[in-house]
Amino acid sequence: MEGHSVISADVLARYAADAALEVRGVARLAESSLHRHRGVRVIDDDGNLAIELHLRIDWGASASQVAATVQERVARYLGRMTDVVPRAVDVVVDEFGPPPAD
Repeated sequence: MEGHSVISADVLARYAADAALEVRGVARLAESSLHRHRGVRVIDDDGNLAIELHLRIDWGASASQVAATVQERVARYLGRMTDVVPRAVDVVVDEFGPPPAD
């Protein structure tokens, strides 16, 4: 008998968030009133999953470098934890943290 399991979008969103928050330069997830689970949106297009993360980046961090690292880390983490390899991991930088106080 062959089994089949389904992982909820909430679990995938939490894993993606955890992986993103481990990246140096990510201050936090940027939440909004859009339909996202705490700054993460899981898009399921007939089994082809995509992850969209909205982030606040530390002041002075390279947005492109942080985003590339987040994309790689999230894809690898989801693959390891759930055997789900997203077709895309999109990173949106919504905010930059405040500059350090003088």
